[in-house]
Amino acid sequence: MPQLCDLAGRGVLVTRPKDQAAHLCHLIEEAGGRPIPFPTIDIEPAADLATPRRLLAESADLLFFASRNAVEYALPLFPAGRLPAGPRLAAIGKATAEALAAAGRGPDLIPAGRYDSETLLTHPALQDLRGLRVVIVRGEGGRPLLGETLRARGAAVRFAEVYRRALPEVDPAGLVADWAAQVQLVTATSGEVLANLLQLVGEAGQGPLLATPLAVVSERTRQEALRLGFVRVELADQADDEALLLALCRLAAAAPCLADDESRRSPDPEG
Repeated sequence: MPQLCDLAGRGVLVTRPKDQAAHLCHLIEEAGGRPIPFPTIDIEPAADLATPRRLLAESADLLFFASRNAVEYALPLFPAGRLPAGPRLAAIGKATAEALAAAGRGPDLIPAGRYDSETLLTHPALQDLRGLRVVIVRGEGGRPLLGETLRARGAAVRFAEVYRRALPEVDPAGLVADWAAQVQLVTATSGEVLANLLQLVGEAGQGPLLATPLAVVSERTRQEALRLGFVRVELADQADDEALLLALCRLAAAAPCLADDESRRSPDPEG
């Protein structure tokens, strides 16, 4: 991939789960940045796997996969460990679609435009779902929008919750103590990532974090970041790593001296 910009040694906090950060870290390195892996979410199997195993063994007309994790954690629960041949498959994101293809069946329905639930719900095939049986494969406690909308359009909706998100056990003291020198840009892929990040850095790290330019992948997350107090938030054009890198490039271009900008530091209480 050609270099999209020069991040000029800037440190970029990568907050994806540890098993899903390698590609973005590679892109940042290719662009001359310093990726700083700092997972804010651990992904674990759901506490109750018997219920989703039963749901995934039953017949359905449409299976929605909310994330790559949904595909990976659901696959062993299907009979014979394979995606079923009967129902149509829907993927909300690009990585989810790729995971389905790698598992043996590419999705029948994907968003046309931004990779999110709102865009997928505009698909013509999803406007009249009367009499259809739909299973949404997701993590515990996912967003209600998809299920509520599909029910309103006539579908019988059930949820197969195959994984859960947990707060990692990390010691951020070293990073927080050297934040101004180490971290010049931050990434976040959900509101939950933002909430966990603020919790993990603690009171001492929240000021420097909020003053650091942030790249996000959805308008919903951008609004949440602004509500939380982030000073500069850049929205990626898509919810994939390449688009997230381009958002980081725009942040870098907007602040050529970002690495040395004293305005990023916590406000002086005497000033």
